[in-house]
Amino acid sequence: MDDWVAQVGKMLHEGVIYRHIVLTVPDVLRTPFYQNADVLLSPFMKCGVKCLDDFFSTVSGKALKGGYIVVIQTHGRNGQYNPHLHIISTSGGWDEQAQKWVHVSYLPYPMLHKKWQWYALEMCREALPTDAIDHLVKACYAKYPNGFVANVQKGDVPSRYQSLATYLAKYVVSPPISLRRIDRYAGQSVTYHYRSHKTERVEWERVDVYTFIGRMIQHVFPKGFKRIRYYGVQATKTFAKIKHLIHHALAKVKGMVTGAVKIIAAQSYRERYRQSSGRDPLICPHCHHEMGLWKVWHPKYGVVYDELNAMSRGRYEAAGRSTSG
Repeated sequence: MDDWVAQVGKMLHEGVIYRHIVLTVPDVLRTPFYQNADVLLSPFMKCGVKCLDDFFSTVSGKALKGGYIVVIQTHGRNGQYNPHLHIISTSGGWDEQAQKWVHVSYLPYPMLHKKWQWYALEMCREALPTDAIDHLVKACYAKYPNGFVANVQKGDVPSRYQSLATYLAKYVVSPPISLRRIDRYAGQSVTYHYRSHKTERVEWERVDVYTFIGRMIQHVFPKGFKRIRYYGVQATKTFAKIKHLIHHALAKVKGMVTGAVKIIAAQSYRERYRQSSGRDPLICPHCHHEMGLWKVWHPKYGVVYDELNAMSRGRYEAAGRSTSG
């Protein structure tokens, strides 16, 4: 997670306000998504980005290109199949014509719900051009006249990039059901609990072992699928160029905008350990001299790092350092 936090920290624009947006689909679309995951999941992520670009442009009255870190999740709180997008989105976007950054503070949610419905349904219709999907799309328009659910978390996401990335990391690394939520395994059945979105109460569910295993493995993505993607002004190909332009444009605004991201140098493992425990991990408790890292041993996984092994693989020769002595 620390590595991922550092990676995300390099992909944020200082001085820009970000929001956490969740885009979902209704129950009736979950089965088609599961049965056609290899066809739908990538377009699903892209259509979320297209929807938000359109939304911010419509609200501001200008053609804007926002920035998005998109994470796809396929499980709900109860472990069943529920595809949805977690998006760390810039609150506004880059106006190419005016060469300036446009912040959008007012978000009309009814408009977002309707736009998201249109983009999601038309994506399904285009990706799966069958009569069955066409009928299903028409039924969704009729059944959900107010659009699909698109949640924008109240307030801005944490303003320091480490906090923002750590905040998003729980959606990246969390399994469908964490071990602490499994209450009982009785050989033939599994009992687990979750907090229901509908009731906001803790609920328990007991299923047979194979049903439970099925609920877990259905969330395995196709080989090579990237469930974290960067779009718009966050895209890796154009990030360096657009970062300079945004920084130059924001420099014209005096002071730092409240809630905007502040880039602070990442801490090393040694600093993080010292901060959390109050003890320097590289100071010997006996002689009180600084130690060099030679081997890392874990009681469960055994040796996870061996300096001698690194030397034998030519690490020092590759770096132009001598291994003699």
